[in-house]
Amino acid sequence: MDGSKRRWPVQPLRRLPWARQEPTYVEASPALIEAAAGRALARPSGNWFAFAASRAIRRERPYGTRVAGREIVAWRDRDSTLVAGPGQCPHLGAPLAHGRVVAGELLCRWHGLAVPPCGRAGWQPLPAYDDGVLAWVRLDTECGERPSQAPILPPRPGNGEIAAVTRLEGVCEPADVIANRLDPWHGAWFHPYSFSRLTVLRTPVDGDDRFLVDVTFRVAPRLGVAVRAEFTCPEPRTVVMRIVSGEGEGSVVETHATPLGTAADGRPRTAVLEATLATSDRPGFAVVRRLAPLVRPAMRRAATRLWRDDLAYAERRYALRSGRV
Repeated sequence: MDGSKRRWPVQPLRRLPWARQEPTYVEASPALIEAAAGRALARPSGNWFAFAASRAIRRERPYGTRVAGREIVAWRDRDSTLVAGPGQCPHLGAPLAHGRVVAGELLCRWHGLAVPPCGRAGWQPLPAYDDGVLAWVRLDTECGERPSQAPILPPRPGNGEIAAVTRLEGVCEPADVIANRLDPWHGAWFHPYSFSRLTVLRTPVDGDDRFLVDVTFRVAPRLGVAVRAEFTCPEPRTVVMRIVSGEGEGSVVETHATPLGTAADGRPRTAVLEATLATSDRPGFAVVRRLAPLVRPAMRRAATRLWRDDLAYAERRYALRSGRV
């Protein structure tokens, strides 16, 4: 990247009609994508599942969700430590997510039974982990793997990055979300409002199981920022995109696919939690960091727009695979 681009990363984009892009269907080999996804799904997870943004778990109220068909409730104790466990009250099965947190204990709304963070008769906490961006719960009975003390996390910028998390749900399985992310060729065709001039430079080979991509992120209809990024899978339900050169080098986007369980219609539901951790070595980024409360909503909106499209991709993949088309 030459000096002028380093000083001013935003570059003009030549107008190119959508239909005149170079087709990518030949490179986007179904066998290659399936093989990469298969290798990812075979990696160990330590039985950990990402289930919420860290910021979504508060001290004053519980957070309820489902993970792998199990009802989960989470809250923070007096020290703001993450607590997670079964979502049913041990008394009569009331939803604990409808209760209140008082002095670090969760009070059931039905009869006032107190559930302390350390547990009580009929209710025991599950292993939980807060990595500062995402909240995780460990379900040893669901995966049957050797449990690990902490989730298998990718390296993160660690230098005052701005982190934003978006969460969407779709009718598919985690494998469909992972396969979507391991198909970088669809970017400029399926998301022309965000990506342009996308070229896949490297596909997974023995000893280097990653994709390497050159792509331009659109910041306006005729302006873009060119970067080089790699895609890797540290565990079976996570794909990480990392900018390895260009503006924002070191920034990462983590896509986590968490199974929620099977709905009443018999179809699986999966939550996509996408954590964007943006960083830059430019002096002006310190100002942007101070404006993080204003920047995060814009980051979430951009990720939500992309995943509304990509969930349609993942849902279609599941429908085809399950014969529900």
